[in-house]
Amino acid sequence: MEPQRHLEILRLEMGRLGSIDPELLGAAVPALDDWTVERVVRHVGKVHEWVLGMLRLEPGQELGDAPAAVGLPKGPDCLPAYRQVAADLLAHLEADDPDRACLNFAGAGDVAWWMRRQAQEVSVHRVDAHDAVHAAGGAEPDALAADGAADGIDEWARFFLAVRWGQRFGSLPADLVGRTVHIHGTDEPAPIDGAEWLVAFGTEGVEVAATHAKGDVALRGPANDLLLALWRRRPLASIDLVGDTAVAERLLDIARF
Repeated sequence: MEPQRHLEILRLEMGRLGSIDPELLGAAVPALDDWTVERVVRHVGKVHEWVLGMLRLEPGQELGDAPAAVGLPKGPDCLPAYRQVAADLLAHLEADDPDRACLNFAGAGDVAWWMRRQAQEVSVHRVDAHDAVHAAGGAEPDALAADGAADGIDEWARFFLAVRWGQRFGSLPADLVGRTVHIHGTDEPAPIDGAEWLVAFGTEGVEVAATHAKGDVALRGPANDLLLALWRRRPLASIDLVGDTAVAERLLDIARF
């Protein structure tokens, strides 16, 4: 996905999150224990603050040199504060060069990495907030754009599963080694970058290929539903499972980043 599309998604989802009814800040998020809408807003705002600090690091500085995020105020004041920090981050990213080298929490990268990560961060947490609104009697959450959700699945598989999991936890569990998972988006038309992946667990780690191939289990559904299931915002029963469902259950059991 091109950086400009990430910025379009980021702008849309920031606007949705920032326009939450302040009367619903206390609504509980169904998929996250002890989280409310306010906690979602304040969490995402603090992430935005920290990312701005990362983007402002000078060449030669290290991860620990990024200033600590102050955080947003509590109560209804968190919403205007969120809108301000969101606008600051978006303006910074729009003015920056996507190809400029920039650290991220996994190592060396570029500004485009942060454009993608922030678009995905806000998208999933916006659904969290709107799930809470829906559980409190409001409207169902708007679905994520199919191309953005497919890009989120790609990030989940290629970065969080194939890179970040090993950095944090080391070797894969032995019961997953040798197993494969096929993830198949069913949107019509399909996103321009495609929506199929084969995830293979080996002794050296996780390999991800954008291909149509048979796995021990297949996860099928619209990209929105697949992404939310992979991030454990929806139960596996919300998507189609074909094959050894125990492999899918085990994958989601370890997929905590």
